[in-house]
Amino acid sequence: MPGFGARLADAVSRRGPLCLGIDPHPEILRAWGLPVNPDGLAAFCESCVRAYADFAVVKPQVAFFESYGSAGYVVLERTIAALRDAGVLVLADAKRGDIGSTMAAYAVAWAGESPLAADAVTASPYLGFGSLQPLLDTAAAHDRGVFVLAATSNPEGASVQRAETCGRSVAQSIVDQAAAVNRASGPGPGFVGVVVGATLTEVPDVSELGGPVLVPGVGAQGGQPDALLGLGGAVAGQLLPAVSREVLRAGPDVASLRAAGERMRETVAYLAV
Repeated sequence: MPGFGARLADAVSRRGPLCLGIDPHPEILRAWGLPVNPDGLAAFCESCVRAYADFAVVKPQVAFFESYGSAGYVVLERTIAALRDAGVLVLADAKRGDIGSTMAAYAVAWAGESPLAADAVTASPYLGFGSLQPLLDTAAAHDRGVFVLAATSNPEGASVQRAETCGRSVAQSIVDQAAAVNRASGPGPGFVGVVVGATLTEVPDVSELGGPVLVPGVGAQGGQPDALLGLGGAVAGQLLPAVSREVLRAGPDVASLRAAGERMRETVAYLAV
């Protein structure tokens, strides 16, 4: 199987540079007329799978499944499987980060052979980038991807991410270390991406990353698609804007949901050129 970087590049070239979020927030379930329980969660996800089957990447937000306990994980496993059966790359937004054997166990769950394993997973490097090594090794061995948090849009993040060390910001250090992993992995698109918020005014330089940049916050959170072009020195095809609520508001009708996603895909299509 081709590496994640190559699979992502191919999917984006065929289906457009857009990552659609499955965020079953209780307020959205209620707005769709669904019960806030595992049955409502399952119905919500079934509609999203039907609507998003022709898109490149879909990102389930793990927290909204985890809140239902084991029943929520059952729905998540089924959703991941259904999306992958439809040819969609699945990015599990789990934001895992730990050390040693614990990080290794998370790696097996999200990037190994478990039913939860997706095409890629988000991870937090703020126990030190080196703490992610078990996840990076497991992802590489299974041709999966890892998106490492670099510069997030929450106000609290700036105190850590913008702090300087050795003459560069912590966020830039994260990007540079991800770039080193991609260079070491050989030619072609790298399997390690970073996460950079769409609403930020100061962003790290990603021009040497050699991998994708996930850009959450477009739409409902205030990020403007037109401001993405060249973000952080990104080259054509490198940015992957992530949209959730802006599209989910069009539900629960599957056709309306799909149409909202298609409109957003057309809006950001220039990023792949």
